Amino acid sequence: MTDVKLASQTPEIRPGQSIELLKELHILTRDGKMNQDSRRKLKQVYHLYQFIEPLMQQVLQERSEIRLVDHGAGKSYLGFILYDLFFKSLAGPSRIYGIETRDELVRKSEELAARLDFPGMSFLNLSVAESALSDLLPAEVDIVTALHACNTATDDAIHFGLKKKARFMVLVPCCQAEVASVLKKNKGKTLTKSALTEIWRHPLHTREFGSQVTNVLRCLQLEAHGYQVNVTELVGWEHSMKNELIIATYQDLPRKRPSERLQEVLATLGLEEMTGRFFTAQC
Repeated sequence: MTDVKLASQTPEIRPGQSIELLKELHILTRDGKMNQDSRRKLKQVYHLYQFIEPLMQQVLQERSEIRLVDHGAGKSYLGFILYDLFFKSLAGPSRIYGIETRDELVRKSEELAARLDFPGMSFLNLSVAESALSDLLPAEVDIVTALHACNTATDDAIHFGLKKKARFMVLVPCCQAEVASVLKKNKGKTLTKSALTEIWRHPLHTREFGSQVTNVLRCLQLEAHGYQVNVTELVGWEHSMKNELIIATYQDLPRKRPSERLQEVLATLGLEEMTGRFFTAQC
């Protein structure tokens, strides 16, 4: 069956969408079939895309090209979908940069982009922190994404976006154990300070509260740099428990109040030692 005929018989596939890419992403089987599980996967893809597509449209209203950097790209699932559905129809030098530390995944992504004739995609074997200093990336970017980036990569992606003056940041946070570990370490000193300490007295609550507080601090950090922040659920991403989506839009908003609140939260919870992670001189 030809790709055109397959697309016409599968209403979920959009006009012009790459059949080969959908097979590579295991949304379509090798013989072009789509089962119920595949339909759920494609629905998830479209749901994620609908958050990012309006941001790309806004960038194009302000400039003639888009510079998007995807951190912790892995197999560059997100980057390929964005390119296929949006970038490949653009004229000009718009580009997606996939940042990934695993060299074998970078090489595979490069090979797939060449095979699909997606010339506006670059893949760099760098950590998120290294990418902020690399001359392989532009001095300023438009959109930063980081979906389930591991270890400290979510925070590094925020620092990257701040350094590169990103217009938008789209983050699905991951690896929030560090704040929980500090809460646990200082629990003995804080138990007598306030009844609020009961919120994280038990180990399970420490972990859950630490995760929540981490993302609250990230949002305050972004607001303290002039961003408008919206937090929602990434509905449809059923295969992951990390289902929080943070979308930050630079609006040059007043910084004083969120900066003060950020410092106050850190002090109230006994997290002063993490000030350098969430609070910088740029605030």
